[in-house]
Amino acid sequence: MKSAFLCQLLGLLLLLQAGLQAAETTAQNYFNVRNFGAVGDGTNLDSPAIDKAINAAAEAGGGTVLVPAGTYLSGSIHLKSNIHLLIDAGATILGAPQNLNAYDETEPFPGIAYQDGGHCYFHNSLIWGENLTNVFITGHGTINGGGLERNPKILDEMCSYLHSSTPNPKTYPPVRIGNKAIALKLCKNVAIHDVTIFHGGHFAILVTGCDNLTIDNVTIDTDRDGMDLDCCHNTMVSNCRVNSPRDDGICPKSTYALGELRLTENLTIINCQVSGFEEGTLIDGTMKPAKGGTGRIKFGTESSGGFRNCTIANCTFRSCHGLALEEVDGGIMENITINNLSMMDLRDYAIYITTGKRNRTPNLTTNSRIRNILISNVLADSVDKKSGIQISGLPEQPIEGVRLENIRLTSKGGGTTEDAVRIPKELGEGYPEAGKLGTMPAYGVFARHVHDLELANIHVDFQTNDLRPAAMFEDIQGLDIDNFKPQLASGVPAAVFADSVSDLTIRNSPALQKK
Repeated sequence: MKSAFLCQLLGLLLLLQAGLQAAETTAQNYFNVRNFGAVGDGTNLDSPAIDKAINAAAEAGGGTVLVPAGTYLSGSIHLKSNIHLLIDAGATILGAPQNLNAYDETEPFPGIAYQDGGHCYFHNSLIWGENLTNVFITGHGTINGGGLERNPKILDEMCSYLHSSTPNPKTYPPVRIGNKAIALKLCKNVAIHDVTIFHGGHFAILVTGCDNLTIDNVTIDTDRDGMDLDCCHNTMVSNCRVNSPRDDGICPKSTYALGELRLTENLTIINCQVSGFEEGTLIDGTMKPAKGGTGRIKFGTESSGGFRNCTIANCTFRSCHGLALEEVDGGIMENITINNLSMMDLRDYAIYITTGKRNRTPNLTTNSRIRNILISNVLADSVDKKSGIQISGLPEQPIEGVRLENIRLTSKGGGTTEDAVRIPKELGEGYPEAGKLGTMPAYGVFARHVHDLELANIHVDFQTNDLRPAAMFEDIQGLDIDNFKPQLASGVPAAVFADSVSDLTIRNSPALQKK
């Protein structure tokens, strides 16, 4: 008995020792920024102290840099590999005003840029990292962009590309204009979880050339882009809420910023919400609609490398533009699957698929191409009268292989007989925004320059009487329509088929008659 008791006591002592060692190890791997001089009063500049904590963690081989409750006025914060930046509940990293000169200078951009200035520079950000591995930004705290600029046009001038193929001959010194909340370039194994980002500058999150990226349960309420996923591989965006009234919400891109053609591929966006409410009203819960609210999920416009193997599922759109797939810079967009979208109070369009020839890519020898697109199970209510579903390829390079199924779309209506006879201009080299093309001559579906288009179980109607047909088709080779149910004003045809439509099959759609 005595021996058994001693054995048990020894076991307990060993467990206690192991626990103390584990606690000591855990403490050694936690680096509280207040222990490195951070004050957290919103007045003193705390980014140097946060950097000290990050450097100490990196020198220890990695660890968690804890930002406890408080408001930490900050300029540029420099991430390192194997660092977990934990912004705790009650903690706010607040972007310093520009006059403190607390943001890093813009780094040199080599050669000629083929993208906007916001995509050329990363160092002039609130939190940034480059060529890192194992980077984690988490916690239930807040990143408030504070003094970040939303539209510093000087960066476009410095980047030698003012929406023109002619390089700007001027040279500019570096500037300290902070314009991004989080910027990561060429990083691997990245996770951004649970944080709230308010007023994120030009980009609340910009990730370029990053592999194995996860963004989960993040709330973004900003007045420019929410998150731009540029040239990234193996990305999962889930359970996020992104409000961006004056720019895009979740925006996959494929720029030439890395000096090479690099696809954005193996991307999943699931269980997310995008909206165009006034900035700040998503966070405070009032959700006030903004004039011209943009929001949305949009692929492009920058699309030099293209997009491949991307999935969007279970997402909602509210008081913003609809879903946009735009390939206009000579790349390819292929194998895109989109399922279960709920949309309400949409501006300009519900679904917009287009190719163009803006061609912001050097030595380009290919046309922009889109193929193999499946969009299913969409409910879109109160869609702007300009356009319901719009699919437009290039005359010389039609879009190939598009299937739309199980879609119910309600337009605000109000289209006139003049709208019904409009011939929309070709996009060509223009900026690929649906609103710039004007009101479409069909309120439900307008398709032009497409090979192999399938429409199945499509129901379209309107709230106010509309004198346009429900659908219009031009230059379509291989059009299959099954169970198309339109609402029609008296005397208005259900659909208009141009003579350039060939290989047409219509099933279970009594309202349609081939003209």
